Amino acid sequence: MGQGLKASRLPMLLRLPLVVQLLGAGAAAMLIPAIHAFALNQHRVAQPFFYGAILIGVLAALIGLATYRQPVRNVARSQLLTLVAAYLVLPVFLAVPLHEARPSMSFFNAYFEMVSSITTTGATTLDTPRVVPDPVHLWRALVGWLGGFLVIVSAIAVLAPMTLGGFEVMRPTAAEGGRPGSGAQLARASEPNERIARYTKRILPIYLALTLAIWLFLVVTGTNSFHGLMIALSTMSTSGILPLKTLADMGLSIPAEIIIFAFLLLAVTRQMISLPRDKHYLPTLVQDAEMRVAVVFVVVVPLALWFRHFIGAIEVNEEANLLASVKAMWGGVFTVLSFLTTTGFVSADWETARDWSALPTPGLILAGLAIIGGGVATTAGGVKLLRFYALYKHGLREMERLVHPSSVGGGGRLGRGMRREGAFIAWIFFMLFALSIAAVTVTLALTGLNFESAVIFAISALSTTGPLVQVALDNGATYAQLGTGAKCILIGAMVLGRMETLAIIALFNPDFWRR
Repeated sequence: MGQGLKASRLPMLLRLPLVVQLLGAGAAAMLIPAIHAFALNQHRVAQPFFYGAILIGVLAALIGLATYRQPVRNVARSQLLTLVAAYLVLPVFLAVPLHEARPSMSFFNAYFEMVSSITTTGATTLDTPRVVPDPVHLWRALVGWLGGFLVIVSAIAVLAPMTLGGFEVMRPTAAEGGRPGSGAQLARASEPNERIARYTKRILPIYLALTLAIWLFLVVTGTNSFHGLMIALSTMSTSGILPLKTLADMGLSIPAEIIIFAFLLLAVTRQMISLPRDKHYLPTLVQDAEMRVAVVFVVVVPLALWFRHFIGAIEVNEEANLLASVKAMWGGVFTVLSFLTTTGFVSADWETARDWSALPTPGLILAGLAIIGGGVATTAGGVKLLRFYALYKHGLREMERLVHPSSVGGGGRLGRGMRREGAFIAWIFFMLFALSIAAVTVTLALTGLNFESAVIFAISALSTTGPLVQVALDNGATYAQLGTGAKCILIGAMVLGRMETLAIIALFNPDFWRR
């Protein structure tokens, strides 16, 4: 993938260190809400973004001059630390124009918003989004969009060579001759920045074109232009950031939801984009492990929810309402895929099911879907579908051995590796994820939250599904009501959920610090 591209043909900006590219991208992105605010005659809002773009642009240029062509002793450590800094330090700079444009928001809350956006979590402290200027919402969505692109590039160019980020399931340690997290392969690269540059040059046009396509299709269906842009940015990044609280508040039509649904499939598997567009595309996609697991969830879970509501409708004599029945099914299908990809959009027909049967929909199901997550090397968070598939194949093989102890499993070297070392590492990650939920829940409970709220807040942060809170909790709890301590805990949880536990543990590998 792009191996034949010569370094000399890459733009110099793409060959700069990752930290400089991130600062430069942030500076360039600030110009967009500045221009938007000027167009709306909101000069007080435009100024912080314009001056912020200049300030951060100069800072990026100075760092670029100081670090250009500087040798790096340990590539894996450097790039992992850069990713951690991107999620913890970069939001400090991104929060400055947000705080200045919205003086009523404290700087800490602005920092919380930026961490939430760049990790594609979508958690917000804005209880009344209607009164917030549109350029501020646009900035939140743009940071989320850039964060989604960073997730894809870092997964392929940084985590994949170290067999992290879900790739350890497909390329287990025994098959590759290295330890997970050792960074042996990446450390051999003579020009690590060139690798990131190659993938950036290849992925960015596709990522941008798909975003523009969503925006165009939504506008054609009658969606407001600004709302369509916000939804397009949030759909591609699976951040779920909206200018209003829900899609229903934005008055989206069924055709608009169908368009969003189609593009949310991009977060189910990386194969949607990486496969060659030939006659083998659809057959290969159908056989993709992540796609097959996702289809099972998108079919089975909505059917189970619909059947539950149908039983409730019989009790209130509404079972003959065919239109409500169809809407309830569609609302379930759309919302299930949305939370499976950790986006957090809720269909306008999600409430139709509750009105049809007079039964509430258990939010715990949506929390479970968010934990499962989407595809590897996509913008989705959670445990990832590929890890669940590896655990499923391992369990299936163990049951077969109960009947035929001497049988030989097929699937080739990759299949055997996925059932053995891959499933073992997937189980370790799942346990680490569960322990992380428990730890974050306990620490949130110490700040005064009740158990139910603490669990949902923990899951929403670790799975990067911020909108889960307003859907799964009926007590009206919001991020704005949390204290500073609870928000600090959630900031750490969001970064941990985005970086993944194995990548954080890799930083504590002694080999990282001996070179």
